[in-house]
Amino acid sequence: MTAGPSQAQEPTSLTMYYPVAVGGALTEVIDGLVADFEKEHLDIDVEAIYAGNYDDTRVRAMSAIEAGDTPQLSVLFSIDIYELLEQDAIVAFDDIVESDAEREWLDSFYPGLMENGRVDGKTYGIPFQRSTIVLYWNKDAFEAAGLDPEQPPQTWEEMAEMGAAIREASGGDQWGVMVPSTGYPYWMFQAFAFQNGHKLMSDDGTEVYFDAPAAIEALEYWVSLADEHDAMPDGIIEWGTLRQNFIEQSTAMIWHSTGNLTAVKDEAGFDFGVAMLPMKTQRGSPTGGGNFYVFKDTSKQEQRAAMTFIRWMTAPERAAAWSMETGYMGVSPAAYETEALQQYVEEFPAAAVARDQLEHSTAELATYQGGRVRRALDNAVQAALTGQMSPEEALKQAQAEADAALRRYAR
Repeated sequence: MTAGPSQAQEPTSLTMYYPVAVGGALTEVIDGLVADFEKEHLDIDVEAIYAGNYDDTRVRAMSAIEAGDTPQLSVLFSIDIYELLEQDAIVAFDDIVESDAEREWLDSFYPGLMENGRVDGKTYGIPFQRSTIVLYWNKDAFEAAGLDPEQPPQTWEEMAEMGAAIREASGGDQWGVMVPSTGYPYWMFQAFAFQNGHKLMSDDGTEVYFDAPAAIEALEYWVSLADEHDAMPDGIIEWGTLRQNFIEQSTAMIWHSTGNLTAVKDEAGFDFGVAMLPMKTQRGSPTGGGNFYVFKDTSKQEQRAAMTFIRWMTAPERAAAWSMETGYMGVSPAAYETEALQQYVEEFPAAAVARDQLEHSTAELATYQGGRVRRALDNAVQAALTGQMSPEEALKQAQAEADAALRRYAR
């Protein structure tokens, strides 16, 4: 019997959930990238579904898995890795790659961004929308307060002094600095602690060190910006509206994700700068943001197609374009070697600050029972900032709650 005419293969269909944690039209950027990918890869269809913030997206993806409707891939918090492993939900990229070129790709990213993507020598998360916390400052406000507009604070002491000077010079109309304490309070606190020479967790995700003297001192400093220096408002500062506070000039400095950079550039009606965070004993910021993951309950063909898409999305020219569109980092050294990003950084040096700060970065707080552990720390930070508890009391309580959550993982 002769073979009939060959049938065109059905394209491999992929579903991807992804989050947006900063303002701006990132959904349009993702939709544009997906459309470009599909034009180049007629054998792969990608349905990209915006699912809210990082927590919403994890819940949506895990609910789909439980309902037997497993997506092939998702962009989720890089720090979700232990929870995803514990639920046996994800596959290691080492088990999907087949060629030397693909293995080289796994090693092409900044090592600092891979700290939250690797466990026991295997790669489970590929960096995508990745960040460090940076300091944004209003140069006009600095000048009005008699400060050098080109010199952001280098130390904790300078940030407190400059913030107080701005508040005073504005007659109380403008705050000196705002550090957000909703959304991701633990992330900001981790930066303060690391700047004071302290790491909050063990490398294996089984222990935390919230109530160490250096951590308590870090939270005391954060509280003092309002209580002692009058440089920052009392109480809770909202993550979601902080960029707007800066744009509207109600504060002269903010700590926020580099993922807001392009939006600030587009919206600020004043001259602003971006700098690495100030230091106590050392410079530093935790990395942050989302990684690509491939889910386990999928076919080999789907996993290969998902990896093809992820490789395309993280290729140097795409990583460069993504960085320019958003402010998130180009995730590989090769991204910053592209002509487009080199030219952009030359014209807009702020675009390289988060990347340069990687040299002083630490892995974001990631542990087993991550949600419970982070919630304990978030609550402690907020209790201290609102005056309900002293920093020491709050952190001792958070430590006790985290220890209880992690007890069964002790090695």
